[in-house]
Amino acid sequence: MEEQQLHSLLEALMPTPAYLAGALLFGILGFAAYRYGKKTGRSKTKWTGVALMFYPYLIGSDTRLLYAVGAVLCAVLYFYRD
Repeated sequence: MEEQQLHSLLEALMPTPAYLAGALLFGILGFAAYRYGKKTGRSKTKWTGVALMFYPYLIGSDTRLLYAVGAVLCAVLYFYRD
């Protein structure tokens, strides 16, 4: 019985593979946006990149919320590209 409880606790704490893939994807996009914004002097791009890199730490383990916020931040990057 104790092993089942430990297994269910670990399962609740560990993120899903989809969450890990999304966090990695948006982290890489954020790093690229940060570097580009820093190189070109575009502060909106730079700070949106920082937000993309670090928001997965604030989301928790909700995969749908991770992808929704990531899509919104990527849309911000797209519309403020000039």
